[in-house]
Amino acid sequence: MSKTEGFFVTGTDTEIGKTLVAGALIYKFREHGMNALGFKPVAAGTYQDSEGKVLNEDIETLRIAANIEPSQMMPSPYVFDMPIAPHIAAEKLGKRLQISTILESYKEVSRQTNLIIIEGAGGLLIPLNEEENLGDLAQQLGLPVIMVVGMRLGCINHALLTYEALTSRKLIVAGWVANCLASEMPFLQENIKTLQSKIHAPLLGSIPPLPKHLQKPNHSPYSIEALQFAAQHLSLPKS
Repeated sequence: MSKTEGFFVTGTDTEIGKTLVAGALIYKFREHGMNALGFKPVAAGTYQDSEGKVLNEDIETLRIAANIEPSQMMPSPYVFDMPIAPHIAAEKLGKRLQISTILESYKEVSRQTNLIIIEGAGGLLIPLNEEENLGDLAQQLGLPVIMVVGMRLGCINHALLTYEALTSRKLIVAGWVANCLASEMPFLQENIKTLQSKIHAPLLGSIPPLPKHLQKPNHSPYSIEALQFAAQHLSLPKS
């Protein structure tokens, strides 16, 4: 596809911290001198800011992490107002998501940077259309994958299913992140140790629950302070 390096960030479910981790990785790579940029192929759910601009909080988080102006952010090829599965949102509008369209946008971003952090939507197998899903996109991109595990009851099964899907597609798993959600999980360390014994990829970090003053309000992106907090608990993956 491109000589540009990068990572594809997927997760075990929706609302488990993919955006937080993707933004934190961008911030940390840039701290290390890399011109890292974010790319969101498919986004669902928008809001209006105080100036009436229609925005998506995931895309805004990736922009804030890269410390760039809105005009410098490569627009996502598919942004839908409804916070629902993207293929359903597309169907409601009489549209069809196309991997070829996403790859063209990816090439455009590649010309602007030497490192891209791509954030998926939902989980790895979320459909794009009748035949293709995000796992197919990850295969065509050919980038190493970072798996975000939302640490809550049921996460072991979700994580191992996702890991199995990744390895069955011959995708390189560059590492995984244990993202500790707002409520403390019972036997957290025991769950992390179990996953470490089953996932043959490095644990890049365990992010504690965000302090209350850093938690993201509805209809807004993560603050740079929240991304800095998460970045402190991450190690950079190796490509």
